[in-house]
Amino acid sequence: MSESRCGVGAPWCARADEMFNAPGLHVIDVGHDRSGRLVVTVETDELMTGCRVCGVVAVGHGRRVHRAHDAPAFGTQVVIRWRKRVWRCPDPGCPVDTFSETHDLIGPRAKLTARAIAWATDALAHDDTTVAALARHLGVDWHTCWDAIEAEAIRRLDDPGRLTGVVTLGVDEHIWKPSHHGGDRAVTSMVDLTRDQPGHVRARLLDVVPGRSGTAYARWLAAQPVGFTATVEHAALDPFRGYANAIAGELPDAVAVLDAFHVVKLGTAVVDEVRRRVQQETLGHRGHKDDALYKVRGLLRHGAEHLSPRQITRLERALEVGDPDWEVTIAWVCYQRLRSIYHQPTAAAGKKIAENAIATLHTCPIPEVARLGRTLRAWRTQVLAYFATDGVSNGGTEAINLHHREDPPARPRLPDLRPLPATHPPGRLRHPTLEAHPRVDPKSQVSGGSAGEGLHRVDG
Repeated sequence: MSESRCGVGAPWCARADEMFNAPGLHVIDVGHDRSGRLVVTVETDELMTGCRVCGVVAVGHGRRVHRAHDAPAFGTQVVIRWRKRVWRCPDPGCPVDTFSETHDLIGPRAKLTARAIAWATDALAHDDTTVAALARHLGVDWHTCWDAIEAEAIRRLDDPGRLTGVVTLGVDEHIWKPSHHGGDRAVTSMVDLTRDQPGHVRARLLDVVPGRSGTAYARWLAAQPVGFTATVEHAALDPFRGYANAIAGELPDAVAVLDAFHVVKLGTAVVDEVRRRVQQETLGHRGHKDDALYKVRGLLRHGAEHLSPRQITRLERALEVGDPDWEVTIAWVCYQRLRSIYHQPTAAAGKKIAENAIATLHTCPIPEVARLGRTLRAWRTQVLAYFATDGVSNGGTEAINLHHREDPPARPRLPDLRPLPATHPPGRLRHPTLEAHPRVDPKSQVSGGSAGEGLHRVDG
């Protein structure tokens, strides 16, 4: 850039300095190198300084160029050429001969600017990216990028201010390396689930500690700065008694809330267990592809409101053939009742269904359903706390664990040469009419009755 001054006699261009946004550094030239990277040449406005040791006014000793990669801009990589001033101490008795000027943007011998390091660390923390991708955007080696990110991450973790304002705390176990074996695979993740002013949850990972136990969680809580536990009002967790004991011991004033997803997951597991047992008792073997119950194993996990009329008919026919004693049907209805707890228009309606399910499911003659009822009774306070805390959920913790999961490498598969099935007609209904299917009657799951109420036999 040949004409880089704002006016006659101006030492630097104020508009270029405003775009560069580094107080104390001024742009004196801009261009592109042979690789297409944007090269910005800068210098400071320091005209006088004192020796760092003796304080004597130093004299200029020339300049040397310090190159550092900055955050990408204008769709390309950016390299900063800092014409760093070198000073010399004139005092012959001073142990310092020469020294270079410093600036917060570029540290001594740094290959990345502080702005680039902050940009890469923020991207790795909040975006779905990798260190390799960030290094490619910055134009540096992977190790150069990671060394800078690791140092910045450690600095941020040591900042006690990041733990202020945590009102809702989530915890969950996580398998850090699914493809590895050893004692370091299981970790416990702590996530800030506090809602912002509009009421949205901005999940923020606070820490990850080795171990998948209540002791690991309790130790982490006890190690936090004074006052941290006093601000936590809600503690979301999975149905794991170790975490519940840690919350009771270290967060006595917080309300423990059982995650809604895991409550529904307990019901899904019950339906699968009953289906497998009935399959063994009626046919004497595990599910085969042509067995009635095996063919609808996926439909049994779906919510009734998501089933089409065609799927309802398939489910009805399969249960008529493979469920002679109605055990799978009753388990499915109980599961739908459990799901409906979290789909009511008001918290009072959902709490009423939850209280009824907790009070009745343990009396069901089906052993798997009765076990589910006993589990819900043991977690009654945490389940009902969902409706008193405006729906506190551990979903943000699960999302962060999924984001940071190291998936095993995909197995190579041969292409499927079978023709794809025909698409459904555009007029296909998504809201089934269930009155024509007396066995699969989802109305029973919201009726508030006992485990088998709402079922109508069609065989007389």
